[in-house]
Amino acid sequence: SRTYLPPTPRPAERLAAPPGKMSYLSVFVQYHAEVRIARRVPAAAFEPAPAVDSAVIVVEPRRPGSTSPADDPAEAAAEDALWGLVQSGFRERRKMVHNVLVRQLGLPAAQVDAALLAVGIERDRRPQTLSVAEWIALRAVLDGRPLDD
Repeated sequence: SRTYLPPTPRPAERLAAPPGKMSYLSVFVQYHAEVRIARRVPAAAFEPAPAVDSAVIVVEPRRPGSTSPADDPAEAAAEDALWGLVQSGFRERRKMVHNVLVRQLGLPAAQVDAALLAVGIERDRRPQTLSVAEWIALRAVLDGRPLDD
């Protein structure tokens, strides 16, 4: 008997994934750039035709002209902390975000609960359902920084 495996998401779809289908890669790319699929290209457009369709993506940097992720050392440290948080969350992406962060960050459950509540994230959501903005806000609250309005 054959086991059904759902199709693997195409790289373009992974980069432009909305919350609910996010991965560490999509959070990272969407933090730095606006990503959208501009056009789908059928396999028949190529010679020889590959086994899969392709896509053209548009990637527009959020910080045009910047040569580094953060020009300010304090901003760079905050960004490193953000990636540590996101990476921790995606280590167990199919588990509840509250439980994952308690285990992966070693923080008290009450602190994680308070941070999630402050940002408006329900504790039983999965890491892949969080948007880039929610990850940023969660990192700010965990660091004791005010949320940007």
